[in-house]
Amino acid sequence: MIKQKISFENDQGESLAGLLELPDEPVAYALFAHCFTCGKDLKSASRIARALTEQSIAVLRFDFTGLGNSDGDFSNSNFSSNISDLLAAAAFLRREHQAPSTLIGHSLGGAAVLASASEIPESKAVVTIGSPGDAGHIKHLFKDSIESIEKLGTLTVQLAGRDFTIKRQFLKDIDEHRLEEKVAKLKRALLVLHSPLDDTVTIDQAQKIFLAAKHPKSFVSLDRADHLLSDSKDAEYVARCIATWVSPYLESGPESAI
Repeated sequence: MIKQKISFENDQGESLAGLLELPDEPVAYALFAHCFTCGKDLKSASRIARALTEQSIAVLRFDFTGLGNSDGDFSNSNFSSNISDLLAAAAFLRREHQAPSTLIGHSLGGAAVLASASEIPESKAVVTIGSPGDAGHIKHLFKDSIESIEKLGTLTVQLAGRDFTIKRQFLKDIDEHRLEEKVAKLKRALLVLHSPLDDTVTIDQAQKIFLAAKHPKSFVSLDRADHLLSDSKDAEYVARCIATWVSPYLESGPESAI
């Protein structure tokens, strides 16, 4: 396996940092979107990428605008910019290698791949991990600050032990997205992975995604896993599930959704 540090521009001309993991002879390419305020180097993302490369699937994971090693100001980003960043990443793969046939997203990254899949025509399969069926669900992480954000226009909140500036435009943007409508028209094979014990994105959010989607679709319960798949055994289990599940869709597209 070869790991390549890469960069590409988003639609604002800002440089986004990525890591492309390549097997000797890739049979397909996957695009991975990380969780809200996380980054491409999260251990669970690394384990999932490694498992897929072992199945000859190349994986690109990258930092969204203003996070990790990517340029830009996080406070100016939102759910729409995440979608735009994903499309820029897909365009990079399409231009330099091969367009992604599999889209994988963790938490809000999963919501972003659901929202962007229709704009990546080469995609055949979508995987969500602990993802919300409603982008606005993410507001509960800073629910005590929402009134102040609305009043002041901007506020620094603490998420996962770090400070992030959230602006009023972020709240407005996520409220404008109707994710279930996107899921209903997905026309891709869908795998939903979620833990019933997830206290960051609750299991009812997975139900929203699954019920809105048409077949082919699959659901895997992650039993005792936490939201970030902190236990290596949970991350490796997710990786094996994805690698096994996606293989038929790399050979041919999914059956027509019903």
